[in-house]
Amino acid sequence: MLMIRLSRIGKRGQPYFRVVVVEHTKKTKGKYLELLGTYNPHEKVFQVKKDRVEYWMSKGAQASPTVNNLLVNHKIWDKPKVQSWKPKKKPTTNDQQPTTKVEVPKEESAPAEAQLEAVVS
Repeated sequence: MLMIRLSRIGKRGQPYFRVVVVEHTKKTKGKYLELLGTYNPHEKVFQVKKDRVEYWMSKGAQASPTVNNLLVNHKIWDKPKVQSWKPKKKPTTNDQQPTTKVEVPKEESAPAEAQLEAVVS
C-alpha cells in the first residue's frame, strides 16, 4: 500500500520534512517514489503539489494522519482531521490486577520478633 507521509531531514534540533510517496513497508528515510513537497515546522511553512497529491490518492495511496492534518490545516483539502496520536492510558484502581501477597505464618514471626527485642535491649 502506498503512503503519503513525512520523511525527516535536517540537523538534530532543526527538523525539516519532505512530503513523499513511499511504500508503507519501506523505511522512513529510505528511497521514495516521488517528492510531493516540504514542511518546515519552525516557520509553519507547508508547500505541496496539490495536483500530484490528488493523483496519488486516485491511485490508492493513503495519507498518514499527520500529513492529512497538515493538508486540512493549510486548507489544501476539505477532509476531516484524523487523530494522529493516542494518549497514554493511565492505570486506574479497577484495571490493576490484584497483587498476590505472601502471608507469613504468625508462629514464625513471633520468635523473630523476640530475637529482635533481645538484640535491641
